[in-house]
Amino acid sequence: MRVFSDISEFAGAVGEHLGESDWHTIGQDRVQLFADATGDHQWIHLDAEKAAQGPFGATIAHGFLTLSLIPMFGPEIYRVDGLKMGINYGLNKVRFPQPVKVDSRVRGSADLAEVTDVPGGKQAVVRWTVEIEGEAKPACVAEMVARLIA
Repeated sequence: MRVFSDISEFAGAVGEHLGESDWHTIGQDRVQLFADATGDHQWIHLDAEKAAQGPFGATIAHGFLTLSLIPMFGPEIYRVDGLKMGINYGLNKVRFPQPVKVDSRVRGSADLAEVTDVPGGKQAVVRWTVEIEGEAKPACVAEMVARLIA
């Protein structure tokens, strides 16, 4: 866990690798809950028998489920003290190079790409890579934009 004492110290870390999260198993129950929450019930996510015969050989997590894990990874990697709040502002770029097979383990890896001034605080761009244990390609690469209000 990397702890920054304030927003200025965080801004000084632009260009640095912030660290990696713990590994997390993506089970079928989480995939089912995500399918129910989003209405995406495609067979590649939920039908184990059919998916075993499909292109990936097993059910896979939704790409957007993988992306949505980033807010869970962040607090395991770094913290900025002295903030009133931090909010998602959006995404610059997202790709899903490799599907996450159910029961695989994933972790997030973060690099601080950019910090700029905005009214009341800073805007940060963190480049995230969601790795799959034992796989050469990542599950997701994304540039997440956050507003940090001091």
